Amino acid sequence: MALPTIKPTTTNSWGKLQEHFENIKDVHMKDLFASDKDRADKFTIKWEDFYVDFSKNRITEETLKHLLELAKDVNLKEAIESQFSGEKINQTEGRAVLHTALRAPKTADFKVDGVNVMPEIYAVKEKIKGFTNEVVTGQRKGYTGKAFTDVVNIGIGGSDLGPAMVVDSLQYYKNDLTTHFVSNVDGDHVNEVIKKLNPETTLFVIVSKTFTTQETLSNANTIKEWFLKSANQEAIAQHFVAVSTNIKNVQAFGIDANNVFPMWDWVGGRFSLWSAVGLTISLAVGYDNYDALLKGANKMDEHFRNEDFKTNIPVVLALISVWYNNFFNAESEAVIPYSQYLNQFATYLQQGIMESNGKSIDRNGNPIDYQTGTIIWGEPGTNSQHAFFQLIHQGTKLIPADFIGFTKSLHGNQDHQDKLMSNFLAQTEALLNGKTEAEVKAEGASSDLVPFKVFQGNKPTNTIFINKLSPESLGELIAMYEHKIFVQGIIWNIFSYDQFGVELGKQLANKILQEFDESGENTHDSSTQNLLNYYKSIR
Repeated sequence: MALPTIKPTTTNSWGKLQEHFENIKDVHMKDLFASDKDRADKFTIKWEDFYVDFSKNRITEETLKHLLELAKDVNLKEAIESQFSGEKINQTEGRAVLHTALRAPKTADFKVDGVNVMPEIYAVKEKIKGFTNEVVTGQRKGYTGKAFTDVVNIGIGGSDLGPAMVVDSLQYYKNDLTTHFVSNVDGDHVNEVIKKLNPETTLFVIVSKTFTTQETLSNANTIKEWFLKSANQEAIAQHFVAVSTNIKNVQAFGIDANNVFPMWDWVGGRFSLWSAVGLTISLAVGYDNYDALLKGANKMDEHFRNEDFKTNIPVVLALISVWYNNFFNAESEAVIPYSQYLNQFATYLQQGIMESNGKSIDRNGNPIDYQTGTIIWGEPGTNSQHAFFQLIHQGTKLIPADFIGFTKSLHGNQDHQDKLMSNFLAQTEALLNGKTEAEVKAEGASSDLVPFKVFQGNKPTNTIFINKLSPESLGELIAMYEHKIFVQGIIWNIFSYDQFGVELGKQLANKILQEFDESGENTHDSSTQNLLNYYKSIR
């Protein structure tokens, strides 16, 4: 069964939402709270160790009713089952989308082309576990007999962003191994990493499904040349491992076939940290913590698949996002975690969300005449309060924001945590209420300054409170956003799991690269040709 191909703007619920929007668009949330003392309770979902308050949004019970009708009108429930059933919902590439299988229990039954893939998933997990334990305990050693001290992940896109974000987020749980990430083809990047390393004690993990990605292979070969200045060819087998499907190319590189961790084409790159792409995560925090990350994601999978839409966290958050994107014409969303550990979280989500839902052709193959993917950005609080919050508070743009906070700190400094959480709570209240002219005058501001100190308020936020940042809760959080992506893609009638837009630039880059060392025919626009000539003249 293919995914539904329903144009959302033709549904009854979309028409109701448009009419409702005209009635509610100028309503202030302060008035909504004043008129309903139970509002916060009505718009809060409690699940596991999550407390999700979405009451500070420009919505009413009627809004939510119509949004839930929209989910029904586009056959969201059936689409969810299509994904979990292993149907080839990535229709443009003829693939299933089963990253959920990677974190399911061993007893689960996920079929691809009629074959249960759980046995092979768990065979790879056992291989990751064994390899991790050998490296972490020092049983597996380098070519001079020394234990490994450093791990370098070489990949790009999903082969870098996911593992890098998780390792950064779970620093508190890290073992004695130091992890590094090389992604950019910028030679200065790889050389800055190399100069920190000892070849005798460094393990390299090359992550490339096809083992042909230009950036990854360029960096891998540069590192290999550096490594061979100290070691012989045979030592490569001890220091390099690969996550790939291209065994032939991997072996040609010098990597032992036993040190290849397989991938599957039913796992998209931006959802691949749950697969063997997560090997670096396992090495950095230990296999048990990596497994807890997977278990947390599976809990969110079960919630998403089975929970009624009205109390389904990813569904509700996705519907609210559609409300702002398609009716208020809000072009971006901020993700603001109040934890420095989540420093790379928004960067990670940028790929997941914008690569998935940045589409302008619907599932019928027709151009789209409504807005799809949102622009995602953000930084941790409280740093971001001293950076871009001015724009959110008093700028001309409507920017819905997710505030993510943890009730407990990991190192236990209660004074710092209380100050952090006071800012966390105060900002959403300030964005809600703003500050009126009367309040500014009451503070004694001079009449000429009053207009500049007034805050309109009515700025929407979701508050996602989690008890503690742990491998399990991080897994739940990541999976929550993954499912939000899926829901939005279904509503917008687009294919979320291909990324053909990434390919054109790669093709042109290969063409231009050849032209650096040959004259070639002038086939570029005048700007690109001038820039190319300028670079060639001084390189």
